[in-house]
Amino acid sequence: MPYFAYKARDPRGQLLQGVLEAADSGAVADQLLGSGATPVSIAPTRAPAKAAGEGFWARLMEKKVTSLDVQLFSRQMYTLLKSGVPIMRGLAGLQESAVSPAFAKVIRDLRESLDAGRELSVAMRGHPTVFNNFYLSMVRVGEMTGRLDEVMLRLFEHLEFDRDMRGRVKSALRYPMFVVIAMVIAMFIVNMFVIPQFVQVFKSFNAELPLMTRILIATSGFTTQYWWMLFGGAAAAAVALRGWVRTPAGELRWDRWKLRVPIAGKIIHKGTMARFARSFALSSKSGVPIVQALTVVSQTVDNAYLSQRVDQMRESVERGESILRTSVTAGIFTPVVLQMIAVGEESGSLDELMDEIALMYEREVDYELKTLSAQIEPILITFLGVMVLILALGIFLPIWNLGRAALH
Repeated sequence: MPYFAYKARDPRGQLLQGVLEAADSGAVADQLLGSGATPVSIAPTRAPAKAAGEGFWARLMEKKVTSLDVQLFSRQMYTLLKSGVPIMRGLAGLQESAVSPAFAKVIRDLRESLDAGRELSVAMRGHPTVFNNFYLSMVRVGEMTGRLDEVMLRLFEHLEFDRDMRGRVKSALRYPMFVVIAMVIAMFIVNMFVIPQFVQVFKSFNAELPLMTRILIATSGFTTQYWWMLFGGAAAAAVALRGWVRTPAGELRWDRWKLRVPIAGKIIHKGTMARFARSFALSSKSGVPIVQALTVVSQTVDNAYLSQRVDQMRESVERGESILRTSVTAGIFTPVVLQMIAVGEESGSLDELMDEIALMYEREVDYELKTLSAQIEPILITFLGVMVLILALGIFLPIWNLGRAALH
């Protein structure tokens, strides 16, 4: 991605400047606004010297910073700050004990920025691939309120929940994906090697073959002769799909379609809404205004369609509408959740009820994941049965007909 040199003003009016890597200047502006800074100027520039100077092979082989690194960093920062350790001394210790060399470089850059007089949130803004906008905004709130240690603890808990949720979804989908891939490979092997062996036998019958057999022979012949075209077409389709999904319109339609996928769509929607509720509760408890909270929370929702709905909620709140009314208009909450939001807004305990909403979504996701195999197994068994039936009819029906004719 290209690099952009920016100048911005923080809430106290101090000038901030640096270089960020982003898709375009609008993305840079969103990152700055999400962390509480007001952009003054944004211009394209070359990669920083440290990024341009590194060898291609070294950058290729270097392990990337993972979410687990950031999670452990948050917990360690909480412990150090709670114990009264100065932040510079704490970062020096974390840099020396860092297991990941890539994250050790990030901590070194943070120390250099702090030595230059910048705040921690400003220093973190130089690493958008490591610290997202939500993380930056929460650190900024911690600096402004003097409760950075509490914010770090809440960020650790938030990242732990998010990582656990993603891990459980991946583990639940691993078995179905393995079965589907195995079935596709089996179909390819049958078409390439098994059916061609039967073709010579069928030709010796000198009789009209059943329709299913002719379809299988034609499919096998096409696969054998044009397998390179099938692979090339599949690769081109994958590249085209990936490029389309990276466009704003494509990403929006793709993420909306994912929510409509049978079985998996429910899990994706509930898991995303659990992260939304957790993030909103965390922002609210930390003293972030509702409008700003909805701004930063929409950036943590990893679904473009749901993120767009949250942005619409923010715009409605800015116009003076209530949270309940905007939630109803968004159309992404269940009636039970809407009722809880109404109670929370009336009683002034919306942050606590958002935690309850998150717990409710988490329990539903946990139940869906536990029953996922039971829901998918009938579909897989049916699909396998259809495959076996097609192969049996196509391959053995001519042999059975020949045997019956010989008996007569």
